[in-house]
Amino acid sequence: MPLRVIGAGFGRTGTFSLKLALEQLGFGPCYHMVSVFQTPGAAEHWEAAAAGRPVAWQEVFSGYQSTTDWPACDYWRELSAEWPDAKVILTLRNPDSWFRSTQDTIFGTANILLGSDTSIGRVMRAILARHFSGDAHDRDMLIAGLERHNAEVIGSVPPDRLLAFDVAEGWAPLCTFLGVTVPDAPFPRANTTDEFRARAAERMAEAASRS
Repeated sequence: MPLRVIGAGFGRTGTFSLKLALEQLGFGPCYHMVSVFQTPGAAEHWEAAAAGRPVAWQEVFSGYQSTTDWPACDYWRELSAEWPDAKVILTLRNPDSWFRSTQDTIFGTANILLGSDTSIGRVMRAILARHFSGDAHDRDMLIAGLERHNAEVIGSVPPDRLLAFDVAEGWAPLCTFLGVTVPDAPFPRANTTDEFRARAAERMAEAASRS
């Protein structure tokens, strides 16, 4: 099963909402950071990628039709070359709003895995090193990394293959780009800060029960 859609947007730009939308439109399953948590051995593939070692992309995405979020979005160039017919979607968000969201979730104290000695922790720290000089809290550094990444995607992907998309725009631009009918249902809104924190609390409770 080839990838049909490659998500190039950073985490906390509406990537989980896009995942749900793509699956509703028939482009699922969609690979997301949650897939890394749920799939044994998945994080090791991303450790290898971060170290510059060869990755069997067909194996990583076996059974998936689309991707969003980290860590896959960091490899949009490689995935675009591997699946040249796939569309590319760059999720966008106001930079200040995005920065605040990262501090409340993935780069904040709620994310106990960020500093952990686990494959997931090492993958997340590699993301920080690649885009933000390893600093999870420097506003200017993070926003500069976000804007640099977005500019690289927009400047490199042919316009007919790329959709720069704010999930607040809803179904219309996404469905037009993918050539599908707009569903008779609200556009998904998911993975809010509160939802992220609730899942983080569950992970902490699970860790405590194993200690």
